Amino acid sequence: MLEQVLLVSMFTFIIHLSETLTYSIRLAGVRLGKLAVALSLSGIILLISRTANMLQAPLTGNIIDLSKKFTVEYNLIDQFRIIIGAATVGTFTALLLFPSAVFLSSRVISHLEVAGSIPQMVRSSVSFQKINHARYHLRSPKLSMLSRLRVGGIPKRLVALNCLVTAIYTIGVLAALLASTLTTEYSITASQASGLINGMATILLTILIDPQVGLMTDKVLKGEKQVATLNKVFGLLMISRLLGTVFAQVLLVPAAYWIKWIVSVL
Repeated sequence: MLEQVLLVSMFTFIIHLSETLTYSIRLAGVRLGKLAVALSLSGIILLISRTANMLQAPLTGNIIDLSKKFTVEYNLIDQFRIIIGAATVGTFTALLLFPSAVFLSSRVISHLEVAGSIPQMVRSSVSFQKINHARYHLRSPKLSMLSRLRVGGIPKRLVALNCLVTAIYTIGVLAALLASTLTTEYSITASQASGLINGMATILLTILIDPQVGLMTDKVLKGEKQVATLNKVFGLLMISRLLGTVFAQVLLVPAAYWIKWIVSVL
């Protein structure tokens, strides 16, 4: 059972690490004035995240099946909290890697512009020597960066909503599976109800968060705002994502009981 939990935690780590690092690609694209290229690269990173998510779901379901073989004292909630903790670690790791990721993303975007396609860029730019040389371009985060992340000038609602959306997204599948163990009559329905939670997160993200980030990005590209403003925006969004994964620990059990109630009245 522990091996299964650790495997799911590894995929969760990859999902949150890769999704958080997409901010670095977008920031690099704005700095270079090549946002369209950056967005295409972000799509590749998100593809990796979605693939990991696809593998994570059945493995998490298998934990439920294995838990039924144990005694009633087996604490499934604690196992899920370990998985949520992996989301926190993945997001925090992305925060530490962000300065390096921005610099490396800039180089990748430049190489892609010259090569013209991803396969051609891989053939011409990826080699053991260049990968080994990349370590000289790593940048360590500094505490002085935190002093520049005051919320002044950035909508506080945007930061709070991103925290909430991340929390909801983090526990979507886990809460549905946990709800399936709280009811016998509607267990299958509950296990398939993760969309009730993830759907809420998607709506909030699409309507309330993405448009505001897009508007700020557009103003920076037009020269109406400085790039430092976007640095602050992405920095605060990453910190709010980190806090969101912590808040997910609080929402896990209430969300499971909410799903149980919803499926019982449908």
